Amino acid sequence: MSSEPRINDRIRVPEVRLVGPEGEQVGIVPIGKALELAAESDLDLVEVAPMARPPVCKLMDYGKFKYESAQKAREARRNQALTVIKEMKLRPKIDSHDYETKKGHVERFLKQGDKVKVTIMFRGREQSRPELGFRLLQRLAEDIQELGFVESSPKQDGRNMVMVVAPHRSTKITRAPREVAPDTDGVA
Repeated sequence: MSSEPRINDRIRVPEVRLVGPEGEQVGIVPIGKALELAAESDLDLVEVAPMARPPVCKLMDYGKFKYESAQKAREARRNQALTVIKEMKLRPKIDSHDYETKKGHVERFLKQGDKVKVTIMFRGREQSRPELGFRLLQRLAEDIQELGFVESSPKQDGRNMVMVVAPHRSTKITRAPREVAPDTDGVA
């Protein structure tokens, strides 16, 4: 079954509730009369509410209607915000310098307006000490609280502990500018 509305001769009901081209109610009319009115005004008869009893049809320029609805859909897609989730993996016994580097990456992702999924991976005996991972995630959350907030608190997931951090709504999104390659056409 197609998602497009039935138009003109494809409408197979004995009578319809007709709406004029300006939105005025014409009333319940036989399908033949509705098709005549559409032909006289050089418009299409479009079924807008097929499940109503009787179905509601409107006189309109269907080509123009389709074009305008496609434009609206395209504009809506253009204004849609794309949420990206970046992932940062840590270990419970991370060195302080490595921690600072990973924290810097998380801060950069949050400044760009992306969410960050922070994963702590446990191996072997580390699995018996999940509180180490929990403390590390809490420390990270405190260190980045001016840039983002904890959207999903730390949860143990098998061998991993996961936390999701999202940027604050008021954070100004800064994308890194693209580097432009220098001109190499031999002119000095």
